[in-house]
Amino acid sequence: MSVILESITKTFDDPHRAGGRVTAVDGVSLEVHEGELVTLLGPSGCGKTTALRMIAGFEMPTAGRILIDGTDVSTLPPHARNTAMVFQSYAIFPHLTVAQNVAFGLEMRGLGKAEIASRVGAVLELVELAGLQHRSPEQLSGGQQQRVALARAIVTEPRVLLFDEPLSNLDAKLREQMRSEVRRLQRRLNITSVYVTHDQAEAMALSDRIVVMESGRVQQVAEPFEIYAHPTNRFVADFIGRVNFLEGRVVDATGGTAGVDVRGHRLEVPLRDATIRPGEPVTLVVRPETIRLAPAATAGSAAFRGAIRRAVYLGATVEYELDWEGTTILAVNGSPLEHGVLAEGAITAFDFPPATAHLLPATAIRTA
Repeated sequence: MSVILESITKTFDDPHRAGGRVTAVDGVSLEVHEGELVTLLGPSGCGKTTALRMIAGFEMPTAGRILIDGTDVSTLPPHARNTAMVFQSYAIFPHLTVAQNVAFGLEMRGLGKAEIASRVGAVLELVELAGLQHRSPEQLSGGQQQRVALARAIVTEPRVLLFDEPLSNLDAKLREQMRSEVRRLQRRLNITSVYVTHDQAEAMALSDRIVVMESGRVQQVAEPFEIYAHPTNRFVADFIGRVNFLEGRVVDATGGTAGVDVRGHRLEVPLRDATIRPGEPVTLVVRPETIRLAPAATAGSAAFRGAIRRAVYLGATVEYELDWEGTTILAVNGSPLEHGVLAEGAITAFDFPPATAHLLPATAIRTA
């Protein structure tokens, strides 16, 4: 069951703004393929939750259309769309048992008691809550309550499953465990799903594709690796993970590679944007984990040099903050048990494999 958004826009009344209106979603188009999990990702106020609520039918678009399996559902109420929502607050009934919470949607559809019992039992097995059917919500942990909410959503066999930041109330370890469970269930059931979060790691771990949004508009739609390795503009690069921006100028460009001058150092960087021309200023997107550090005395003349301003030991990694001629460079190095930890204040050489850098036009701030 595919979900298609065709130039959907949503505006709200706002007497405090010029014109008395605010645009929460601005001309968003997207196709979610059958069985795919697509995540809407962005900062607070970017429009991702409003877009999800329009798919669910809790909000009606001001303009544009929403199609589910080819049917225009733009004006249909939620119960007529055969979608199910998993909420941030769980939204389970405190006065009902686990089984009664899960059965609620089936009872509203008028199914017989035997079928309800069979389907509730099967879905509780699926979410690993078998044996807890008679417990009340107050007797459950946060993770178990979230499993109840998930079971209640999938027991009705919806065409589309919608997630509104469902894991944000869990602690970090449980959140990581539950996102694996959500992905396992979604793949097993092959339910077309749209997921909303502001957590980049969660989006990367769960998604077939990620939709990065900002100010109501889509900035990039791509698979997680593509989003991280080849962001379309500075906003996406800065929002997804951590990043260093190095300013340079293109010297020449041939065969899919650009020679870029960065403060007197020539780097051969992959050229993916055909609009970038020799002589133009560019920004190199360099991820911290690609930065390689070495004692300055052992490095060749081609390496950059900087002073270690801060070193933070995190067990599996060490995070370094370098002062490079007035510019802050973030480096994340692995295997400190093998390589040790460089001292704060030390002068270090650093470089990175140019093939791991990504070139952006200097003007690529965000999508207009």
